[in-house]
Amino acid sequence: MKVFRSMLVLFILVVSLPGWSQSIVDSEQFFKDENPLVVTLSTDLGSLLSGKIKEAYQPAIFACKHPDGSIISEVIKLNLRGHSRRTICNVPPIRLSFRNPTSPRLSSLRNLKLVSECKSGSDYEQYLLKEFFAYKIYNVLTEKSFRVRLLKITYEDNVGKKKPFTRNAFVIENVDALSKRIKCKELNNIKLNSESTDRDQMTIVNLFEYMIGNTDWSVPNNHNIKLLRLKKDSTALPYPIPYDFDYSGFVNADYAVPDEMMGIESVVERVYRGFPRTMEELEAGIAVFNKHKPAIDALIANAELLSAYLKKDISSYVNDFYKIINNSKEVKRIFIENARKK
Repeated sequence: MKVFRSMLVLFILVVSLPGWSQSIVDSEQFFKDENPLVVTLSTDLGSLLSGKIKEAYQPAIFACKHPDGSIISEVIKLNLRGHSRRTICNVPPIRLSFRNPTSPRLSSLRNLKLVSECKSGSDYEQYLLKEFFAYKIYNVLTEKSFRVRLLKITYEDNVGKKKPFTRNAFVIENVDALSKRIKCKELNNIKLNSESTDRDQMTIVNLFEYMIGNTDWSVPNNHNIKLLRLKKDSTALPYPIPYDFDYSGFVNADYAVPDEMMGIESVVERVYRGFPRTMEELEAGIAVFNKHKPAIDALIANAELLSAYLKKDISSYVNDFYKIINNSKEVKRIFIENARKK
């Protein structure tokens, strides 16, 4: 509490400075901006990195530059989230809470999931960036997807015991913001079979997860899938929205091990986890992927932060998927004859 009071005093002093701008961050524009946001996050790094936050939320100062040129430096709250990455990573996944009296200019961002590089080193930097681009590819395919924003974030210890360090990271659009954007509402604590969701959208999800080689998701188990239904139609089937792609073959992280039930030895091996579709349904879904292939190719080619080797590697991985979906015999074999039955 003493740390929080000190931050609160600092915040009051900052907002009292002459020329303080009260421009509020536009949450929708925040995620449309393609430029990495340079951020400083000052907090008790010892408790954060140890995964032993003493209270439900830990105070932090989030500092960045607003598009109008002014500097935003506000007291926010953070807490830990996730499961597997918390046991694997040096920097745990974090939830940033901007809806506080001490962060009025950032409050429109609500609560955002922050994904940082799991560990130090170039490999983990590239894993993070590849997962970021998996989200961006899905954004190209459908608006019913979580937007992401890349950050260059410097972690500072306000206790003074740990040295600052800088990592790449990205934040994921708040589910309420996504719901508002596509005129839906989230369905919480509900268990549905994947065939009880919007059929066309489920087909796109099935194909996309196959495209990136991801088996780490489940609709009935509410695992790495959100369900959103149209606000004005309570009878409409919900849209499945996928997230968390670090266990995919597209990312191919060294810690990603496939579930034994999948019958594969490596995450780069693709497994179709969807139920059967008619050829007509598959052709409609495949048409979406073919329509957006030039944009996906350009997205990968222009990914300046990815190494040339990895751009070539993931481009080849994606192109292998396109060879499959444009071969009618393979489409029938994989997505109809060998699709899951239960």
